Amino acid sequence: MVTPSKAPRTARGIGLATLSTKGDGTKVLDTWYPVLSVDREADPTPSVLAAAGATGATGTTVVDADALRRGAAKLRKPDVKALVLGLADALDAPGGGLPTRRVAVVTVVPDLTAAPTDAHDVYLRLHLLSSRRARPHQLALDGIFRLLNTVTWTDHGPADPDDFEADRVALRARGERIEVWGVDKFPRMTDYVVPSGVRIADTSRVRLGAHLADGTVVMHEGFVNYNAGTLGPTMIEGRISAGVVVGADSDVGGGASIQGTLSGGGTEVNSIGEGALLGANAGIGISLGDGSVVEAGLYVTAGTRVTLPNGDVVKARELSGRPGIMFIRNSETGVVEVRDRKGRWGALNADLHAN
Repeated sequence: MVTPSKAPRTARGIGLATLSTKGDGTKVLDTWYPVLSVDREADPTPSVLAAAGATGATGTTVVDADALRRGAAKLRKPDVKALVLGLADALDAPGGGLPTRRVAVVTVVPDLTAAPTDAHDVYLRLHLLSSRRARPHQLALDGIFRLLNTVTWTDHGPADPDDFEADRVALRARGERIEVWGVDKFPRMTDYVVPSGVRIADTSRVRLGAHLADGTVVMHEGFVNYNAGTLGPTMIEGRISAGVVVGADSDVGGGASIQGTLSGGGTEVNSIGEGALLGANAGIGISLGDGSVVEAGLYVTAGTRVTLPNGDVVKARELSGRPGIMFIRNSETGVVEVRDRKGRWGALNADLHAN
């Protein structure tokens, strides 16, 4: 699926939510939406909502397996019908041995420019990004850390971290082991969405909410955060922080880093343009324009003093996003210099990105 350039305004989803049975039993651990639609796409949610007696509902509505089956009977698209029926069957299946319960939900978001209202809403928006129905920065994501719960992500499914050791002991008493993959607010993208035409060497390093365009390769040390990602074929061997977007035919070298805005007080959202190269173990605190290069091992922050070809010295922030330039460190003087450049730095290996 090609990501639309126009931001979607509305979204709907049908999925399964996992709730903790601890406390008052309402803590949302995750919500998986295998059925999604935006704007004027064919929308299966009215049939399910009508079957549940909740016609026209917005926000999140809990529905039972019978409503899913009755709603599916009215759907025309065989693939969508099969997914909805599969959710009904999954709802009836036994749990994974953890103190959790599953519920089927229909979530309707009438305005994606407004802040999310609950965890289900957040998960829907993260699914939109990873399924390429929206690009980074096209959806409001205000306050999502407050809405998401920290979860123990395991091979038995999401678990409540509160008193988790008691859950582990209970499983071991039944002869079952449990593997913990992480304790975080965000799960691995590939446990929920596997976009077409990508390669990911280590799936634990790509969070749900990452946007990976067709032809993207994420190698073992590559990392892609939520609301960030790629817009075309790219090689990612470094770290793409939240909010950072990398253009087509660019390479983020091994160990390279792009500053984000989640911590440290920064407000500048950095990006990398098309046909650019961020060398191995290099980094940027500014945007890198189309066809531009930062040599290996050089970290260019906004305040880095850079010498221009005419001898003038400026701060690197004045060159943010400028196309067709190369940042290097003079090996004799240690001075950071910028040079105008033309042509290509070498380009991606087409065979590696033909998926």
